[in-house]
Amino acid sequence: MKRIILFNFLIFISLLSLNAQSLNIDSCQAKSARNYPQVKQFGLIAITNEYNISNANKGYLPQLTLSAKATYQSEVTNLPIKIPGVIIPQLSKDQYQAMLEVNQTIWDGGAIKAQKKGILASTETEKQKLAVDLYALKDRVNQVYFGILLINEQLGQNNILQKDLQTNYDKVTSYKQNGIANQSDLDAIKVEILNAQQQEASLISMRKSYIVILGAITGLPVDEKTVLEKPVLPKANVTVVNHRPELSLFDAQTNLYDSQKDAVFAGNLPKLGFYVQGGVGKPGLNMLSNEISPYYIGGLRLSWNLSGFYSLKNNIVKIELNKKTVDVQKETFLFNNNLINQQQQNEIDRLKSQLKSDDEIISLRNNIRKSAEVKVENGTLTVTDLLRELNAESQARQSKSLHEIQLYIAVYQQLNTTNN
Repeated sequence: MKRIILFNFLIFISLLSLNAQSLNIDSCQAKSARNYPQVKQFGLIAITNEYNISNANKGYLPQLTLSAKATYQSEVTNLPIKIPGVIIPQLSKDQYQAMLEVNQTIWDGGAIKAQKKGILASTETEKQKLAVDLYALKDRVNQVYFGILLINEQLGQNNILQKDLQTNYDKVTSYKQNGIANQSDLDAIKVEILNAQQQEASLISMRKSYIVILGAITGLPVDEKTVLEKPVLPKANVTVVNHRPELSLFDAQTNLYDSQKDAVFAGNLPKLGFYVQGGVGKPGLNMLSNEISPYYIGGLRLSWNLSGFYSLKNNIVKIELNKKTVDVQKETFLFNNNLINQQQQNEIDRLKSQLKSDDEIISLRNNIRKSAEVKVENGTLTVTDLLRELNAESQARQSKSLHEIQLYIAVYQQLNTTNN
């Protein structure tokens, strides 16, 4: 019979373990990053970059221009001479032309190369901006995850309090029967039991809300049976290297301005190309012919827009000022980030110090509570005084739980501050 009971108990435990899903903070952060809708924008940025680079490369292909015109003019070219016996045809005042021109770039001063560099730099900047936005998710996940852990700790302490209250309620019931206590003593304990039950209901309701939020952020099927693992407390280090995505964004913005500078220089260099024109006209290349005739022209073309040098210096100065602005923003970010890091380290040290004394406080409160129970049993202490000691011990336990979770939050906030 004992074997059957043991076997059924093991099966029950195994079923519970199968139904209980286990999650940790790292998996929640990873899932939230993949589940967040904005992460799809990375793919859109990559596709847009491919099309922009493809369009820029088409600048190396022959460029086709088709044009046509029809005119009527008041005068036409004629020869101011007369040759006896020779009829010199007179051109028509209505003239027509249709032309196809093909231009092939030989050297563009590096304009297309600078354009492609600018596209890549702009794409990287957009990616880093998105990475900064997504990084804020880590802090949200931390708050919700550790919020649930804190509520679980508070529920555990609440359960201990209710058990202690119920134990003392049973004792006072027997004291009443022996004439040591009265109904008001029982009522006082009952009020505390009801208060603890109300607090438990409030904590359970709050935990449900947090669980819904965690499930929405991570996309995981999180419920009340889900076990959230308490992570191994990582070592906090105030001197670690900063890996925040904002720093990569500042670098990407600097590279973008460098590409703009290259584009300015390239835009002020001469352009060399080969061209071919083919068409039909009335007249054609022979201006003395009044017939529609085909024609073609081919050659090299050199162009140089010198007016760009008027604003070259100012454009370069503006770009350099923008780069210096980014440098100031980066320096400011690092300064503030280091201050936050130092403050968080101080908070970590404070919480560690508090935790060292929490166990001693709980032990002392436990001794005081036990002594109060004996005094109540002997009739030398009122139940009201006992309830005060019970609440004081419960508060000490809750304080320790709060300090433990606060330490986790502080350490993970510091890690989040430097992205380590």
